[in-house]
Amino acid sequence: MTIQIALASDHAGFRLKEAIRAHLQEKGFVLKDFGVHQPEPADYPDQAVQVAEAVAAGTFSRGILVCGTGVGMSISANKIRGIRAVVCSDTFSAHMARAHNDCNVLCLGERVVGPGLALELVEAFLDTEFCGDRHAARVAKIMALQDRKSGAQS
Repeated sequence: MTIQIALASDHAGFRLKEAIRAHLQEKGFVLKDFGVHQPEPADYPDQAVQVAEAVAAGTFSRGILVCGTGVGMSISANKIRGIRAVVCSDTFSAHMARAHNDCNVLCLGERVVGPGLALELVEAFLDTEFCGDRHAARVAKIMALQDRKSGAQS
């Protein structure tokens, strides 16, 4: 199976996104760069939703989002049904996010990780398959939380 990747950043993650894009293209991955295409101010939710919706629709098998910390992208992407976005800054977490949690969007912070580590995180995330088995039931429970109604009062 060819992994098709949706990629985006805001202005704070632009340089790292460009390094990741070049690396993935060099390795022969099929990808779409949803922007931004220049380091002008941009709001991370606007980029996150494009990638998250494309992954949730099945057009792309994985997404990679980059902002200053990765946190804003992760929060935004996780608002889209079917997305399990994770912020990683170590390869063990990137590996386990795929193996045990079947995460489909990797979020990185340009102000947190350098380009060398970022490429290692991307490799760990893309090279790891979901284990399934006992973890599938746990992921199903996570996804069922999307349908819960909040008990909060207005």
